[in-house]
Amino acid sequence: MGVAVGLALSSVVVDELSGSTVISGFAGTATVLGAALLALPAAKAAARGGRRAGLSLAYVAALAGCVLSVAAISIRSWPLLLAGLVLVGGGSAGNLAARYSATDLSPEGHAGRHLSLVVWAATVGSVAGPNLAQPTDRIGIDLGLVDKAGPFAFAALAFAGALVIVAAGLRPDPLKLARERDGARPVPAGRVRTIGPAWETLRSTPMARRALVMVAVSHTAMVSVMSMTPVKLHHDGSALDVIGLVISLHIAGMYVLSPVVGWLSDKAGKVPVLLLGMSLLLSAACLAGTAGHRVWQVTTALVLLGLGWSCGLVAGSALLSESVPVERRPAVQGLSDLLMNVCGATGTVVAGAIVGGLSYGVLGLVVGLMVTVAALWLVLTRRQAPAA
Repeated sequence: MGVAVGLALSSVVVDELSGSTVISGFAGTATVLGAALLALPAAKAAARGGRRAGLSLAYVAALAGCVLSVAAISIRSWPLLLAGLVLVGGGSAGNLAARYSATDLSPEGHAGRHLSLVVWAATVGSVAGPNLAQPTDRIGIDLGLVDKAGPFAFAALAFAGALVIVAAGLRPDPLKLARERDGARPVPAGRVRTIGPAWETLRSTPMARRALVMVAVSHTAMVSVMSMTPVKLHHDGSALDVIGLVISLHIAGMYVLSPVVGWLSDKAGKVPVLLLGMSLLLSAACLAGTAGHRVWQVTTALVLLGLGWSCGLVAGSALLSESVPVERRPAVQGLSDLLMNVCGATGTVVAGAIVGGLSYGVLGLVVGLMVTVAALWLVLTRRQAPAA
């Protein structure tokens, strides 16, 4: 909920404060970049102190980012708002890391459905979040905040609640318990290395590399189109509640069917579900690129975009977790989230430039080509490896 309530407004607020469509694309970039920057520190904290420590670090950063965003909107500073949104990205980093805590103790062949339940648990908050933008904005104004600062203040409360729940309730720590059951060596007390061991593991594990690439492509395609959709609808004259509804349906597509995706990835295989996700993302890009001013077509495209992302994230993350040993999981998972979000941040920058300089339709074409190339690569490399 904390991530979603600001997601519906961030690009619109930056657009209004800066007066530039291109700069508005940096709103999504800042949040995704923040998730990338905080992925490795959260992974290091998890490797050293367990999942609870990693998640707490991420949510503290998000809470601080929301407070900074409220201050930035109050003084009408879009550069300061972008800085706040970078820290807000810690919420996404925490949510992404949370899904892995469900796989630490999963029996063989159950990682997909267990991971997907954590993804699905975000459904209510994620769908409600964008629709809370307008009422929390009104409440914020009544309490003396400036226009559009209220949703970010509400997000701060949401992250504070998540922090308390994780700190008090995530006991026993699943990663620590998994290490004990697996007989893994205790983590040394000094500095924890993350990037080096992760790259070593990926070089020696082809299936983990494939999973990482597909997660990164799925996320890049999703955030590139999604981040610019509120701006497109805003420029087309859609009201704030319409924009919130479209984003809510998109987020529903991301999360509502994730248990089905998880079950399917365990039963039919992770790679087939990844290919299904690529097909859905390609369909979404085609629909979005040809939508024109038809809000219903943009909405349909955003729902398919969310479903494709769900297939890529759930199946890819489960495949990644199953492919590496438990003592290397935090490092590889942190590197995966880092690369995923760096690619996503790059995608939003490019998306803003494409929409600002060309059109939303061209953005759909570019995303469709990227997804097609990724799907062909997966099919070709799969022939060289056993089914997954």
